[in-house]
Amino acid sequence: MLRIDQYTEIFTEYLNQKITPREPHNLYEPISYILQLGGKRLRPVLTLMATSVFEADYKKALDAALAVEVFHNFSLVHDDIMDDAPLRRGQETVHEKWDINTGILSGDAMLINAYQLFENYEGETFRKLAKLFSKTAIEVCEGQQYDIDFESRDDVTLPEYLKMIEYKTAVLVGAALKMGAIVAETTASNCERIYEFGRDLGIAFQLQDDYLDAFGDPETFGKQVGGDIIENKKTFLYLTALEDLEPEQSIQLRHLFSINPQDPSEKIETVKQLFQDSGAAAKIQQEIEAYTHRALEVLNSMEVKEEGKEVLRKFAHALMRRTV
Repeated sequence: MLRIDQYTEIFTEYLNQKITPREPHNLYEPISYILQLGGKRLRPVLTLMATSVFEADYKKALDAALAVEVFHNFSLVHDDIMDDAPLRRGQETVHEKWDINTGILSGDAMLINAYQLFENYEGETFRKLAKLFSKTAIEVCEGQQYDIDFESRDDVTLPEYLKMIEYKTAVLVGAALKMGAIVAETTASNCERIYEFGRDLGIAFQLQDDYLDAFGDPETFGKQVGGDIIENKKTFLYLTALEDLEPEQSIQLRHLFSINPQDPSEKIETVKQLFQDSGAAAKIQQEIEAYTHRALEVLNSMEVKEEGKEVLRKFAHALMRRTV
């Protein structure tokens, strides 16, 4: 197997080869823009790694990996519109650089492009990939709708929140790994286990993202720090803090999440302090570790060579230590 950075380099080179000028210019330039903004490329890399883990040629999985990355970026373009986010990976979001209509249409084209990439596979492999992708795509949409619904609800529970991030984020991580397993034509049991590994890792990843949104370094995070607080999003930090704060502080936190001041800096700092005082900041880090541990237990149960398991272990531990 290759190193993680080697898979990343190979995938990025393949992606760049596939990005070519097309007409109409105003439809395809935003697609090229978002795909070339960088990012961690963790999902397509997982697809390639999974294929190698099950002792198949990772090159066979390049189109499946690209489909995963194109779909992921499609969801980001539309998420940024819904969140009115100004930055993505430290640069202007598509709808800010162009306009909302362009963002919607270019995003739609990306979704279709992702489906088209599965046409490069035949027979049972195509059927399994397309079926998994359809299931995952609708779950991502359901997760996004839960996220939107939570904005207008005051009774969101922690289990509901965890279900939302499972659908919105984690299922795509699981699917990325399972696609690699499908291309490698491994056993159904291995396909399911590596999906579970990815899903649990994806939940840990999103919880880490929630933590970094509040407490990350603006220089490395790539997005607006405090964005979830500005948007009054009911994250793990917020829901846990509400449960554990003293009644007066809990009332204060609810109030802060009902207002949208023109200058949100003071609100952000006050909320972050409440997250720390309540113990929510510590609890989310414990939860990240718990989900990562659960993922690693599933990994240990898979019928693959130790070399492959070790590469995935290193990947999981690297996610826990990330700052971006």
